[in-house]
Amino acid sequence: QLQLVESGGGLVQPGESLRLSCAASGFTLDYYNIAWFRQAPGKEREGVSCISRGDGTTNYAGSVKGRFTISRDNAKNTVYLQMNSLKPEDTAVYYCAADQRWFCTLNPSYTYRGQGTQVTVSS
Repeated sequence: QLQLVESGGGLVQPGESLRLSCAASGFTLDYYNIAWFRQAPGKEREGVSCISRGDGTTNYAGSVKGRFTISRDNAKNTVYLQMNSLKPEDTAVYYCAADQRWFCTLNPSYTYRGQGTQVTVSS
């Protein structure tokens, strides 16, 4: 059974960092596009970053470019989202998602999705 499990969320102050993990079971991550999305209360789900299957091409939303980095560890079958210089507006539930389209996109229409991890940025 294909499963994605996110971890690493928490409460941090503005300017601090967090690293989110998306661990896969039941399938090999390298064969899938993996994306991170977030959803804050009362807001639509927003694509944050993604990494394409195979060549690992990455993509970022403008709001996080230069602060967030997505990476993949094939040996651990895990994708990470390193989040630096966090801002209060980054507060949301973060989800990872997977599919096998030709390349990754920040469009939230992915086939598989995890349960999410809460990130709160507040002083």
